[in-house]
Amino acid sequence: MGSDRPQYSALAEQLLELALRSGAEAVEVFQSRSLSRPVFFEANRLKQLEISEAEGIALRLWRDGCPGLAVAYGDIEPQALVDRALALSQLNEPETIELSDSTNRRYPDVGEAVPVEQLVEWGQEAIALIRDVYPEILCTAEWECDIETTRLINSRGLDCGYTDTTLSCYMDAEWIRGEDFLSVGDGQTERGSLDPVSLAQQILQRLEWTKENTPPPTGKVPVLFTSKAADMLWDTVQAAMNGKQVVEGASPWGDRLGELVMSPLLTLFQHPDIGPYSCPFDDEGIPTQSITFVKEGELQLFYTDRRIGRLLSSGSTGNGFRPGLGSYPTPGLFNLLIEPGFHPLETLIDTMTDGLIVDQMLGGGAGISGDFSINVDLGYRVRNGEVIGRVKDTMVAGNVYTALKQVVALGGDAEWNGSCYTPSLIVEGLSVTGRG
Repeated sequence: MGSDRPQYSALAEQLLELALRSGAEAVEVFQSRSLSRPVFFEANRLKQLEISEAEGIALRLWRDGCPGLAVAYGDIEPQALVDRALALSQLNEPETIELSDSTNRRYPDVGEAVPVEQLVEWGQEAIALIRDVYPEILCTAEWECDIETTRLINSRGLDCGYTDTTLSCYMDAEWIRGEDFLSVGDGQTERGSLDPVSLAQQILQRLEWTKENTPPPTGKVPVLFTSKAADMLWDTVQAAMNGKQVVEGASPWGDRLGELVMSPLLTLFQHPDIGPYSCPFDDEGIPTQSITFVKEGELQLFYTDRRIGRLLSSGSTGNGFRPGLGSYPTPGLFNLLIEPGFHPLETLIDTMTDGLIVDQMLGGGAGISGDFSINVDLGYRVRNGEVIGRVKDTMVAGNVYTALKQVVALGGDAEWNGSCYTPSLIVEGLSVTGRG
């Protein structure tokens, strides 16, 4: 994508040299460049093709121990960016300068780009498979190939970078039946290839389950979260395992290392070489590593960046990431994997006498407190191991930390939802309310 053109490659070194000559005692330059080729479908037809390219650079420096951060996009004047960062440093208090030491490494590029024609073909195939069964359905979809190059250098000799190519798709099937409007959505994120047949089959299965409407179960009942919906639970868990939340006293798990915090069925980990959200180093230049955060329900470790690792006396786990180009690194996860079970989704459904499947939700999930009350956008009732229809006007309430102690089954159907790889799971005894 042209990331090796001389002007772009030399800019980081130029900024570093200018900053040191202008009085900075330590300097870091973070470069990010992306090329995206999305393909859009609307009302079953190809709507438009796009190409978007973005290029940004962040200069972070310290003068007399005071940090200054300046960001620019596209073509820039190097000295002006340095002057801006130096001026901002005058507004900040001195801090401990924490930079990675000398490493010069180009990590292997990951993923493979596919032509726009292939994205169009996949999109048309998935839509055709759905409309062969339900010709009245309207499909909206986006298929995308995204190429991102990252490079980080600093005044201690660090120089590392790599290029990441990711394929993704999302499709939404809209079904209008009189006054009943239904929307079923699903997607994929992969490297190398997408599977339009699998995507279509997932949506067709959900459409089959929604042919009839049925009253929801009410009271304390088993709730099966599909892999798509289970992500709501893990957002809270990620916050609880964040070392920054521990330092600030906000995490309910802050003093529970080595204790059982969830069902022994659950093991949570990250891995730098698995899946489309793999990552060789964090935004502070520290190599990422495989870490088990929860093993068979027992809390093992919090994730940290350099500063938080120093405050916790644990050191960095290689999880210092920038929420945006203009932000300082803070603890974050590049991926989170929940070790799946061994049984397909159908087997989990077979075990339910009377319960609810949650597949799509309206609104956000729980915060770090764990309390949630969610409206079910797409859910199904199970009776005697069979899905008997779609439920409407239904709400599920509970607490994430309590729910995770009540997980009684895990599916073998783990999928990526964003950067979280999660299977479906059954939680006993959540509160369900709804109109009959």
